Amino acid sequence: MISFYLNGKRHELTQLNPNTTVLEYLRLHEGQTDTKEGCGSGDCGACTVMVQRLPNASQQALNDGNGDEKNVTPPFYTVNSCITLVSLMDGHHLMTASYLADNPEHHPERALLHPAQQAMVECHGSQCGFCTPGFVMSLACVYENNRMQTSQEIASQNDTKQLSYDEVVASISGNLCRCTGYRPIIEAGLLMSNIGQQREAEQSAVKDLTISLATNAMNSTKESAVSTNVPTELKNEELKAIAPAISDAGRQLYMPKSLDELNQVLAAYPQATIWAGGTDLGLSVTQHLVDHEVIIQLSGVEALKSWSLLDAKSDSNSQESDNEQASSQSLVLGAGMSYQQMLPVLEQYFPSFAQVFERIASPQIRNMGTIGGNIANASPIGDLPPILLALDASIHLRHCAPNRAESDNSDSIYIDEIIPLSEFFLDYKKTKLQAGSYVVAIHIPLMHDNQHLFIHKISKRYEDDISACLLAARIDISADGMTIENARLGLGGMAAIPLLATTCQQALIGQAAEIASFEQAAQVLSADVTPMTDVRASREYRSHVVQRLLVKCGKQLVAGRQTETA
Repeated sequence: MISFYLNGKRHELTQLNPNTTVLEYLRLHEGQTDTKEGCGSGDCGACTVMVQRLPNASQQALNDGNGDEKNVTPPFYTVNSCITLVSLMDGHHLMTASYLADNPEHHPERALLHPAQQAMVECHGSQCGFCTPGFVMSLACVYENNRMQTSQEIASQNDTKQLSYDEVVASISGNLCRCTGYRPIIEAGLLMSNIGQQREAEQSAVKDLTISLATNAMNSTKESAVSTNVPTELKNEELKAIAPAISDAGRQLYMPKSLDELNQVLAAYPQATIWAGGTDLGLSVTQHLVDHEVIIQLSGVEALKSWSLLDAKSDSNSQESDNEQASSQSLVLGAGMSYQQMLPVLEQYFPSFAQVFERIASPQIRNMGTIGGNIANASPIGDLPPILLALDASIHLRHCAPNRAESDNSDSIYIDEIIPLSEFFLDYKKTKLQAGSYVVAIHIPLMHDNQHLFIHKISKRYEDDISACLLAARIDISADGMTIENARLGLGGMAAIPLLATTCQQALIGQAAEIASFEQAAQVLSADVTPMTDVRASREYRSHVVQRLLVKCGKQLVAGRQTETA
């Protein structure tokens, strides 16, 4: 069973097609047509809804490496309902635009609009109105998180922290408007805090969206619940501990709560579709009309959402690194960590990596997409693999299947292996993953002071766009700063798979740490890749741009060294 709240009302579901998206459930099952269907692929943001993590629900907390956990994600976040499975709402409160206003009598003329809604009205932020609910939800989300943060940090003060222009623009970077223009919408975002402050000063009744529904929200009475009929087969007390959360007409969705449960379910259903955030898999449902028979959803496996620091001697792959000065520690990121969860960790250990995140997808996608999903998807234009290749990352795989003769332990139903990420990608959309396999974690060696990371992404739009090409370069400099001791150049969008430009790398190693060395190395790029021509860029453009990006990395390296020695 999955259990969640929709606009303050509890829902319990057991009999439902596992492929049902949030948007489909809202519009077709509940008649909540205020959420609009736009592109159906998570690009336009018209279908944006806001979600609150309930107090006792599975918290997206991260391990800080010392065993202590802290929640680094805000209580509200947005998702694209068109590609998000409704099962991912388990343990959450789902809100649509119609819920934001304080409208107890369900009469529009008597409603007190949410500051985001009121600001859109006052700034004339809507024309056709099709995209407006999505914009309102994105603005309301950043407003509520800012309001809660402000109340916690400066509770003794009366002034609410004003949202900046950049914060407002970032919040709506995943929403597209085709008629109003963004100026009045941005102005509305900047006006929200003033409206909220004025209401607080006037002590106007304001709807509290942070409903706790008590700490035992998911265990409360069912008086207000909306439930489907529970299939008789699921009422059997002798049912196995691991049962499908929802099912319909032979289609099943499992939600394991631990790695052990995941291993068991995957061993039983090795051909099942593994679903994490589903930001790409969701398109298989909405665009390709695939009806997945068995889905194993990873949202409840907290072990896949943690991170830690691992000593090199504990990393079985550390000796296979081509870096002679291998780091003493590696950062281990659970494959189920979303982009938003990874961000504060990367800001601490790989700040150059973290800076790229504002160029990757949209807030709605970053809230759901995971590092393991991005890698396992094996897209040649994925944003993370080229960067991880440059950082000499390794990937931890687990292969689950019944009665594996190869297993050292006859009682084990899985085999683990840690391999360099450069060996993971085989061909277009083909990897080392087999039926019954999944990604456990990514191991990234921490960088030394003499190692420098440069990342450049080229796309038609600055935000929320797919890469035409991406170059990630890790350059290792000698102690005296004069020689390039090692280089790793990760390329995306240049071949059928993400790969290392090995010839360019060798052309750099042993050369002087000067711009001329990078210019010479760029000339041999054609020996590594022959990019294709498609709608995003031509072969010639890609080759030329990556050559110039490599030279740009050299200029950044030289400029950084000059600054350090000045």
